[in-house]
Amino acid sequence: MPSPAPGSRAARPSSVRPAPRVVAVRAEARELFPALTRAREVYLDSAATTQKPMPVIDAIHRYHTSRTANADRGTHAWSSGLGAELSAVRARAAAFLGAEHPDEVVFTSGATAGINVVAQSWGLTALADGDQILYNPNDHASNVYPWHHLRQTLAHFGRRVELVPYATTATGEADTEDIAAKLTPRTRLITVAHLHHVFGSRSTLEELRGRLDPEVLLCFDCSQSGGHLPIDVAELGADFAIFAAHKMFGAPGTGILYCRRRIHDRLRPFLPGGNSGVALTEGGLVPTGMPRLLEGGTPDIPGILALGAAIEVLESFGLDVVAEHDRALTARLIEGLRPIPGLEFLPGPAHARCGVGYGIVSFTLAGISSADLGFVLGEYGFLVRTGLHCTVPDAALGRRELDSVRVSTHIYTTFDEIDRFVRCVAAIAEEVS
Repeated sequence: MPSPAPGSRAARPSSVRPAPRVVAVRAEARELFPALTRAREVYLDSAATTQKPMPVIDAIHRYHTSRTANADRGTHAWSSGLGAELSAVRARAAAFLGAEHPDEVVFTSGATAGINVVAQSWGLTALADGDQILYNPNDHASNVYPWHHLRQTLAHFGRRVELVPYATTATGEADTEDIAAKLTPRTRLITVAHLHHVFGSRSTLEELRGRLDPEVLLCFDCSQSGGHLPIDVAELGADFAIFAAHKMFGAPGTGILYCRRRIHDRLRPFLPGGNSGVALTEGGLVPTGMPRLLEGGTPDIPGILALGAAIEVLESFGLDVVAEHDRALTARLIEGLRPIPGLEFLPGPAHARCGVGYGIVSFTLAGISSADLGFVLGEYGFLVRTGLHCTVPDAALGRRELDSVRVSTHIYTTFDEIDRFVRCVAAIAEEVS
């Protein structure tokens, strides 16, 4: 594949330059991620999973090689010590998310599990016949399928719950005017992607503040925003918020579900069993408190310890610095890709009037499928995501055509990597035009 000429449009350096603090943090960050220091490829798929820093790897290794036990399942020091460590991680996670109380933090097996906990623990008993949930059919399948599953389950018991889809704007945000137009007295919950996994756009629903009935619950899927930008669940007005540890430097199979205290009495047990927050009485199971109510069974101890280490690493960088770095990378990427003939951006920061960006950009290129483009890019060492990106492939749901190439970054991504990627796409575009 020919390289772009030194004076060509694709090869010109961007006017966007990283701030000195970001440069220092990014250089330091690279040293913490062993997979990056050993690889020759350029990793541009952090929206799928982030690389793991050594403190996270060490936390998992330490659990399996030193004082392996089950937390709080005995009075011996190994068990009680681990219980204290998990409690410390819970408290740290609460502070990290802006939660007011540690018992608002529930450990899950991931974001998919977190949303399903909301649907099953809250939805099964809280929703009545005729109630409505507003959702975005363009969101990740994990924020679409659980609501359809809930509707089907309730239908078996004679309760009809309506799922009302709302629109997406040209910039990839949740269309708050469309949401406002679809609100009814039967609306019980609005679920939204805080940072969209394909569009790379942020939705806070702040335009609806003061216009919503306080009884309408808000559920934010923070899978992509967690670990990428500062988050305050109280400021968002979230009743539920879902996080995936593996997208914020942590291990796969671990997540966080934030449950605001005001809805604790509306929740029912999830996975009742050993060490879950229930008691068996003559009248049946009785809740005994959060967060154990939603945490039945043995927890993912090494995963939770790794989550604590991941939060510590993120805090050492500063979420504002991570967000600043991703914003500058996004601007650099869009600036470089925009002139390429045949390249079209999906909704997102490329269509915004002001300079926004959160490290996710998706696009298509005329003359080549996203799968083939991703394969060619991979052959040249650029690791990106292609396809539908876990969106629902069903036109009946009103889903946009999202088959595309997605580039996603983090603090360890360099500006040189973005520039090299742009030059590679430009060269491919010349060959397929």
